[in-house]
Amino acid sequence: MGGYESALRRRSVREYLEKPVERELLIKLLEAGAAAPSAVNRCPWEFLVLTEDERMEELRGMMRFGKYNAPAAIIVCCDLNKVVREFVSVQDCFAATENILNAAPDFGLGTVWLSAYGSEELDGKMRAAFGLPEHVRPTAVIYVGYPQSEPESRTQLSEENIHWEKY
Repeated sequence: MGGYESALRRRSVREYLEKPVERELLIKLLEAGAAAPSAVNRCPWEFLVLTEDERMEELRGMMRFGKYNAPAAIIVCCDLNKVVREFVSVQDCFAATENILNAAPDFGLGTVWLSAYGSEELDGKMRAAFGLPEHVRPTAVIYVGYPQSEPESRTQLSEENIHWEKY
């Protein structure tokens, strides 16, 4: 499956089967994430993987929008010790996030991306619950699991969103 097809297959999944995600598949997703482009090749991403029920419940409890029944989560974090500039390195982490989302359907997995960046309250809760050091900032939460149903591929491109040569 090529990049184009993978991008069109990426859909937000909010209902999952009660089936754990194999560690090997989670590692494959992390490999895809770590293949993302990175400014000055700093690779500032850190990945916190949650699979234990207790940890997942803890995460669900702190997410404003994220009470979904996924059996696993990947919290993509930015190591501030590796940054060029924070706003650039956070974009690197978002690129890693997108790679994970696009790779998931290749393994029969579904995902949904939840924002974790910019909320001091959520940052503090995650830091306390999961032992994140001060120099590591959560940027995204990705729920991962086997989807209850197979979403249709699609694009949301519209002629109204395309501007040639000048806006």
